[in-house]
Amino acid sequence: MRAMDDPADPLARFRWHPEPELIGIRDAAASREALQRAGEDAWRAALDWLYGEAMRRAMGEPVGYAELRRAYYGEAGGPGPAPRDPAPLDEVLEAFRTRLAPHTLNSYHPRALSYFTPPPLVASIVGEVLAQWTNQGVDVWHAGPVGAFVEEEVVRWLCDLVGYGEGSFGLLASGGVMANFIAMALVRDVHLRRLANADRPPRGAALEGARVYTSDQAHFSIARALDELGFPPETLVVLPADDGFRLHAAPVAEAIARDRARNLRPLAIAAVAGSTNTGSVDLVEELAALARAEGLWLHVDAAYGGAARLSARDRDRVPGLHLADSVTIDPHKWFFQAYDVGGLLVRDGAHLRQTFDRTPEYYRGGEGPTGDGDIDPAGEGDAGHQDAHAGQLNFYKLGFEGTRRWRALKLWASWKHLGTTGFGRLIEANDDVAAYLAARCREADDLEALPEEPELSVVCFRHLPGGAAAAHAMPQADLDAHQDRLAAALEASGDGWLSTTTLHGSTYLRAGVVNYLTTRADIDHLLATLRRLAAE
Repeated sequence: MRAMDDPADPLARFRWHPEPELIGIRDAAASREALQRAGEDAWRAALDWLYGEAMRRAMGEPVGYAELRRAYYGEAGGPGPAPRDPAPLDEVLEAFRTRLAPHTLNSYHPRALSYFTPPPLVASIVGEVLAQWTNQGVDVWHAGPVGAFVEEEVVRWLCDLVGYGEGSFGLLASGGVMANFIAMALVRDVHLRRLANADRPPRGAALEGARVYTSDQAHFSIARALDELGFPPETLVVLPADDGFRLHAAPVAEAIARDRARNLRPLAIAAVAGSTNTGSVDLVEELAALARAEGLWLHVDAAYGGAARLSARDRDRVPGLHLADSVTIDPHKWFFQAYDVGGLLVRDGAHLRQTFDRTPEYYRGGEGPTGDGDIDPAGEGDAGHQDAHAGQLNFYKLGFEGTRRWRALKLWASWKHLGTTGFGRLIEANDDVAAYLAARCREADDLEALPEEPELSVVCFRHLPGGAAAAHAMPQADLDAHQDRLAAALEASGDGWLSTTTLHGSTYLRAGVVNYLTTRADIDHLLATLRRLAAE
């Protein structure tokens, strides 16, 4: 039987739960103290994980997929039914401590140098907590009014960072994959339409013959985006990078000339500034000059490397971003933000609304009188229009997503907390640690880095059992297998975490140094561990 409302008991409707004060939180006298205790308990559980697990092992245990699956699910071997009855929050937190906390990838561990998963800043976590509490939907302005302004402000900071001027704009997305997807949609609906002199965005057969040029170090999301956007497989032209894994303008120019001779339509160049594989930076300024001369759109995937612009010392390692038509940048990589927050910046921000402005009948607010598709971040509408909110900033008109959570708040809080100079210090420390690791490889006979000098903070290296001469005499498959076994042994030890990659057909260990807690002493410790594991 359902409880009736009782004016004298604000929790009467929720007494079916063992903690009604955490459900019916409307009355401060009944719930505030309990909510504060719940917050303290949750924060304590997080700190217990941080110091009891994350600083103890780089990867939880067991490390194998099948073993962890058995440990998590038990005898059932897979998901069981959903919980039928309510439980107190301390039981939920205890389940976190026992079932989840011992088994995570621990990005705070100073020798966790895995994928681009940095430990998030405390200010980022605080911003995320506040974003979840306030629950702003940053899609239509009315669903998160100030949230839209915070994202507008953060996007402006990012545009300034890459060197974009007036008229530029962008939006935050889930990550680099979505940002690159949106960029390729602009290439199709804005630039290809312009080149074809079409009266509508091209679709179907109109996409045939277009060509997009990139290097063999480009992120997989460029190919995925073109495929999902309807382009034929041959649209993407993958060109070899140089020995430093960078794309130059010359091979792109040659490919463009060949394609024009075949009556194909060169459309865009997709460069990378800080590749996932090696941290390499394409020659963006060369590529920008070529794109201008040939009438191509230039997109730069700076999801990782764009953050180098935060450092006054190291910003010139990633030059020329302001010359691109669009730039991907991922704060949950080298801005040390909690998942997830990526972003796309566009030199001509009006292209976003030109591509994505579709208005459903239930989003009637904020429509301007002309429907000309201009972005109006300042919210200046026609005062004579019937909608008093005409010109408001509705982010759903600027990208694929409808519902969008308040990703900007954690980055806003972190930028306020550290300032650009503080971010720059952390970036420089990572670059210095990566340079130290590369130097240790150059000095040692049993280590080899490729390239020898990292452009940013990624170091790809391999262990040479028995020294360089002996290792290079080994069958290639055996030397590759040695790297895989070494990475697996390191992961199982918990003493560190490295991913592996393939360069020029050979297997390498990959250290992505985006952990602001890592020191040179950690690098020495890591190398000593690798040598011990190799000997064993």
